[in-house]
Amino acid sequence: MRVNEKYSTLPAADRSVHIINICAIEDIGYLPSEGTLLNSLSVDPDAECKYGLYFRDGARKADYVLVYHHKRASGSRTLARRVQHSDAGLATRSARQDRPLPGKAGPVGAGEPEPPLDYHEDGKRFRREEYEGNLAEAGLELERDEDTKIHGVGFVKIHAPWNVLCREAEFLKLKMPTKKLYHINETRGLLKKINSVLQKITDPIQPKVAEHRPQTTKRLSYPFSREKQHLFDLSDKDSFFDSKTRSTIVYEILKRTTCTKAKYSMGQGEGRKKDSALLSKRRKCGKYGITSLLANGVYSAAYPLHDGDYEGENVEFNDRKLLYEEWASYGVFYKYQPIDLVRKYFGEKIGLYFAWLGVYTQMLIPASVVGIIVFLYGWATVDENIPSMEMCDQRHNITMCPLCDKTCSYWKMSSACATARASHLFDNPATVFFSVFMALWAATFMEHWKRKQMRLNYRWDLTGFEEEEDHPRAEYEARVLEKSLRKESKSKEKRRHLPEEPTNKWRQRVKTAMAGVKLTDKVKLTWQDRFPAYFTNLVSIIFMIAVTFAIVLGVIIYRISTAAALAMNSSPSVRSNIRVTVTATAVIINLVVIILLDEVYGCIARWLTKIEVPKTEKSFEERLIFKAFLLKFVNSYTPIFYVAFFKGRFVGRPGDYVYIFHSFRMEECAPGGCLMELCIQLSIIMLGKQLIQNNLFEIGIPKMKKFIRYLRLKHQSPSDHDEYVKKKQRYEVDYTLEPFAGLTPEYMEMIIQFGFVTLFVASFPLAPLFALLNNIIEIRLDAKKFITELRRPVAVRAKDIGIWYNILRGVGKLAVIINAFVISFTSDFIPRLVYLYMYSENGTMHGFVNHTLSSFNVSDFQNGTAPSDPLDLGYEVQICRYKDYREPPWSEHKYDISKDFWAVLAARLAFVIVFQNLVMFMSDFVDWVIPDIPKDISQQMHKEKVLMVELFMREEQGKQQLLDTWMEKDRKKAEPFNNHSPTPPAPPDSPDFPGGAL
Repeated sequence: MRVNEKYSTLPAADRSVHIINICAIEDIGYLPSEGTLLNSLSVDPDAECKYGLYFRDGARKADYVLVYHHKRASGSRTLARRVQHSDAGLATRSARQDRPLPGKAGPVGAGEPEPPLDYHEDGKRFRREEYEGNLAEAGLELERDEDTKIHGVGFVKIHAPWNVLCREAEFLKLKMPTKKLYHINETRGLLKKINSVLQKITDPIQPKVAEHRPQTTKRLSYPFSREKQHLFDLSDKDSFFDSKTRSTIVYEILKRTTCTKAKYSMGQGEGRKKDSALLSKRRKCGKYGITSLLANGVYSAAYPLHDGDYEGENVEFNDRKLLYEEWASYGVFYKYQPIDLVRKYFGEKIGLYFAWLGVYTQMLIPASVVGIIVFLYGWATVDENIPSMEMCDQRHNITMCPLCDKTCSYWKMSSACATARASHLFDNPATVFFSVFMALWAATFMEHWKRKQMRLNYRWDLTGFEEEEDHPRAEYEARVLEKSLRKESKSKEKRRHLPEEPTNKWRQRVKTAMAGVKLTDKVKLTWQDRFPAYFTNLVSIIFMIAVTFAIVLGVIIYRISTAAALAMNSSPSVRSNIRVTVTATAVIINLVVIILLDEVYGCIARWLTKIEVPKTEKSFEERLIFKAFLLKFVNSYTPIFYVAFFKGRFVGRPGDYVYIFHSFRMEECAPGGCLMELCIQLSIIMLGKQLIQNNLFEIGIPKMKKFIRYLRLKHQSPSDHDEYVKKKQRYEVDYTLEPFAGLTPEYMEMIIQFGFVTLFVASFPLAPLFALLNNIIEIRLDAKKFITELRRPVAVRAKDIGIWYNILRGVGKLAVIINAFVISFTSDFIPRLVYLYMYSENGTMHGFVNHTLSSFNVSDFQNGTAPSDPLDLGYEVQICRYKDYREPPWSEHKYDISKDFWAVLAARLAFVIVFQNLVMFMSDFVDWVIPDIPKDISQQMHKEKVLMVELFMREEQGKQQLLDTWMEKDRKKAEPFNNHSPTPPAPPDSPDFPGGAL
């Protein structure tokens, strides 16, 4: 029986609709003896089909589901639709469909006025029928269900039979396991003992999953071929292609299959006449694959099914339930991830993401330990730090210049004692070591991931896998079609003005018939077509970056004005904590703005990518990632860059300050430097983003959507609610889940976190620790989201993490440069070294604070800028101090930059150059020393090649021996015939012939 005959009882010549509403089979009007589909119905269909995981016959598994919306009268069963076709079988089908329903009063709509035609819905229905018919012609088996618990939603279950799976597996070059088993080379000697000890130690933290156990044997894999099926282990055909592979194959067919009919009938009147020419062209040229049909609303969703429920008392054991227990539960946070099972269920691309996240989290453990040691070192040596002791010593009685005009008064340096002591926790000699360590850590992490990736490629049979060019996107095809139609119309206009030439009618007919096929073959979108989009992208990105800078400037003005307002407060406690209050509130404002702009920039980046109209999904994803990363990078790090490299650099000096808008004086760093403020800024933004954006949003939003769905369900009557919950099919449950939106958001938040860990780690050594704690929760949170909140994604093959690896490498290289500048210009590490070796009289740090402060005569204040209360400290101030390297007021060149400034600047630049080149060289050395492919994996790959050659040589030898045997048998059969045959007569010229040669 052919594929189409499974879905229709009409004659082959009278068949154009391949799909029949199975759930409303009674309403179609076929007699039981006529329809072969009735055999699939049973007394308890839900139990037979395992509540939607199988077809109604309980034997064919539902590999994929298409969902669409349809209109039907409320309170009535789904009726058979009357589809109008222009073929010869119209009368026959209409007669069968107009037959009275069994147990009903009459035909559909009898005695009732016909509802008004909805050409839009008719067009969708026509395209669905044509598309589903083409799927059936491609070999897929379909089953429709419109009698569902979700009002107005229909489902089409798709099953790929064995012959289709074999054909598509060969087309896709899927590597499948053969019968050949071989032993994996095991380590020997000391390494074997070490591995066995490690396995015993780590056994409690290993997931209880069969796929995670160490393997000693492996099946040889080879691209599937129907001609070589004898090489593969086909003892169990049902499990040879797992659910992930089956859904991938079906999805490839869905993308490749097109429907070329017009959108819908345009109706009657002038509008239809006006667009008839364009409509005829679209009939010829328009192609609608599953992506186009989803975009146009013909189908509302398309997804593979989950394997079953993940919790409950009577739930059958399946991979989803196992993943929920051993991976997506917070109780197993201390265990390794079952990566092989994740890949088996979700595919290689998602498996690689979680493998990368696991490796990144593991590598954060040593970085966290070293960061804690650096922090404890600063804590232990804070009482021995001479500069902070001098700042806290009230006997020095250093009077500092006002921090703002008029309202601010003079203040004592000892009031900044707490800030100076806290700065030493992060600004100490160990910080330089930690910066070098983190640069090498980043290089080691990248190399470790490359080796881990190669191991996974070998284990998952991805060696030699090359990604083929993807199908063009629906939007791209639409733009190409539009361009080709314009081009064709222009060419027709030109030909209309030229004199007609006699043409061959047959050739003209062939050209006309092929016009729809060849119209878009040679038409492509060039840079001229995309220039408006490129220009819009450039202007929009520049505008968005300018918006970010403007917001940072607004926060700066807030800080300056708030500091001036708090300085006027009469409370001494408020005035003493001005710097901390202003810094904390400004950082919180920055955090809120960053979170809001992240969401806005994500939407803008997607819109900018859409108007570019990339050809393939891969190109679309890469362009989207680049734009989103650029905007979110600028958004997240601009406030931190300001504090690290710009705050306090362009202040001016007392009597000659720099003002913003001629009214706001630029803010200064604390006497201990801006590093402590940078630490506060970095820690609050990093922890706030991780807590609010990454965790609360990912937990709260899905829960809120679930709650909204529950409230909608509760509005129904109680009886309907109970029936709804009891009888819901698997495909209906999965339809209520959130659609999978891709891995870009998951990677993006981790890459931004990687930037926080590496870029400014010199100012916050505890960043790796907080990242580690976040990722331990993030892994389980993402796992739970994939298992319980999302529809099952289509499995995608991939051998690496794509463009994200290049972004990681770029961030790692940039981190070296930024940390060099943070140590040189933000911290006091270089000024201390310069003072210690050039200016210290006794070789100690005594006098360093006084050396970094310049003097100012209060009589040199500009008019209107002097403090309004000069006696606030209880005495008259004549000389105040400020942090800078300038000449004193009694010097000949007063307030000019001193020689000490240039000496410190030269040392800072020299340190940047030396640090950057040294760390870059060490990182490249680590990259060169560690091979990308582990030695044992390289040996195993070579062994596989040898075994494959031996297998085929043995097969060829077997074929040759069989051929020789057959030839030998034929020769033996022919010998008796030759022995009993009569002697042929001698030729006339032989001596034995009478009258022959003499």
